[in-house]
Amino acid sequence: MKLDVAFSPRELTASEVADRTVIVIDVLRATTTICAALDRGARAVVPAVDTEDATRLEEVLGPADVVLAGERNSVRIPGFKLGNSPSEMTSDVVQGKTLVMTTTNGTQALLGTAGARDVFVAAAVNLSVAGAAARAALEEHGDLLILCAGRDHGFGFDDAFIAGCLAERALGGRRRRKGLNDAALVAVDLVIRYRDRIERALALSRAGRELTARGFRNDVTAAAQVDAHPVLPVFRDKRITLAQHGARS
Repeated sequence: MKLDVAFSPRELTASEVADRTVIVIDVLRATTTICAALDRGARAVVPAVDTEDATRLEEVLGPADVVLAGERNSVRIPGFKLGNSPSEMTSDVVQGKTLVMTTTNGTQALLGTAGARDVFVAAAVNLSVAGAAARAALEEHGDLLILCAGRDHGFGFDDAFIAGCLAERALGGRRRRKGLNDAALVAVDLVIRYRDRIERALALSRAGRELTARGFRNDVTAAAQVDAHPVLPVFRDKRITLAQHGARS
């Protein structure tokens, strides 16, 4: 059994991703927002490298069916209809639409998973569903990689904490340590310290403090709501859609 956590995509080589099940976390806020968008009826989310790539994809996919979403340094990109807040993902805006999204950290992490066997999107808002997928992957293949988007190409406390929550579920709540890399051990120890105080952990993180300072404290609170959006997004063929067993009935 092998369960790895990577605190940043920069830590990984292509060979470390190849043929593995990868679960990507950017809890503040991209993966939370993706879960909210798909739960509220978006057809798909297409990650884009940057603003120019997003506008190009809008033209290719057809502007009538596409909504541009994204941020840089937490602020909505000028000219985009949506930013990167889960509260913006209302049914009247996203229902039946394809979101083309670019963010500072999260979409970059997703785009760094080329060659993986399966790629899922996780956050606190879909923790039980994502945890079940993580455990199934570990049981079937004996191998799992949890990839944190991180912060400025490095460690992000918020993502590391959620990675620990996900690792615990993947292990079925058992106190196993064999097969975990050092980053996974650290992530699990964060959960031992904070337990169910998810909002506390997210708010203490650098990302949480910066969002609060910029007027997005409600997004931190929303991101801490466990299973608020119980869907399982899967990234395949350059787009994120709902895995059949992760969709609402």
